[in-house]
Amino acid sequence: MTTTGTPTPAPTLSTGRRIAGVGLATGAGVLVALQSRINGELGVRLADGIAAAVVSFGLGLVILLVLVPATGGGRRGLAALRGALRAGTLRPWQCLGGVCGAFLVATQGLTIGALGVAVFTVAVVAGQSGSSLLVDRAGIGPTGRQAVTPNRLIGAVLTVLAVLLAVGDRLGDPGALALALLPLAAGVGIAWQQAVNGRVRAAADSAVTATLVNFAVGTVALLATFAVEVAVRGRPTGGFPSEPWLYVGGPIGIVFIALAAALVRFTGVLLLGLATIAGQIVGAVLLDVVLPTAASHPGPNTLLGAALTLVAVLIAAGGKAGPPVNASGRGGAPA
Repeated sequence: MTTTGTPTPAPTLSTGRRIAGVGLATGAGVLVALQSRINGELGVRLADGIAAAVVSFGLGLVILLVLVPATGGGRRGLAALRGALRAGTLRPWQCLGGVCGAFLVATQGLTIGALGVAVFTVAVVAGQSGSSLLVDRAGIGPTGRQAVTPNRLIGAVLTVLAVLLAVGDRLGDPGALALALLPLAAGVGIAWQQAVNGRVRAAADSAVTATLVNFAVGTVALLATFAVEVAVRGRPTGGFPSEPWLYVGGPIGIVFIALAAALVRFTGVLLLGLATIAGQIVGAVLLDVVLPTAASHPGPNTLLGAALTLVAVLIAAGGKAGPPVNASGRGGAPA
């Protein structure tokens, strides 16, 4: 980002590097599916999805509070971030992406026990795909306003169709549809989160610093929500489980947020979102097949939907990146 606050145009990448970026984002999406299963199970054990989200985000924050000050890049990133906020090249509201991340983690604990990972994922995807187009077009991300190219539009539409096919047998359940509104709203927020986290990463020149900001904001939001819940409903009735794997959702989130913040300036919000969606779908299918739960219903349609999702991402990644658009909405230099 320049000193005037104008987004820095994304660097021109070779096809090989672009594919590598998409591959990393897809792997990050698989981690999201794994995190969803872990936090969903933790929410069931604690009998409180908000408490599970506090544990997940809080552990991630503790790790980052140790890691960032201990590294030279992290310390430089914090100094650069303070300078950007003082200079006005980064706005305070652009540091609030963690609120959306906190909401997503909370919905994992609240809904996956009833919906399963696959149905949860289709709801997130439906919100994320459409909002990624709007976020790129509005120029919220670090690459500025991006035109919606035919490949990107086709990829987004195919992704939604693919996940609908993957879990179509569950969409006739009115109760599941009502509960799916929570992850749907979380999906809308993911695109905005990835965009503003990319801005923080650009200002700090450090993905791990951007991740620390995300987790700090998200933890504060979750603690406030949890305090209200305890005041209204009382403390959670479930006890803390003894299995260590139920507490790795936070570290997984650190890896995902850091990767997303580093990759979004190269891929744009939509392509990053589509690649992570592909990873989420593949991961969700694998988890529901290998480690099924009472809410899991994997079948041929699920596998076909996962394959179609990957095709959608390849279509979106294969086209030329949309040109920056200026304030009038036409192609040109970033606004």
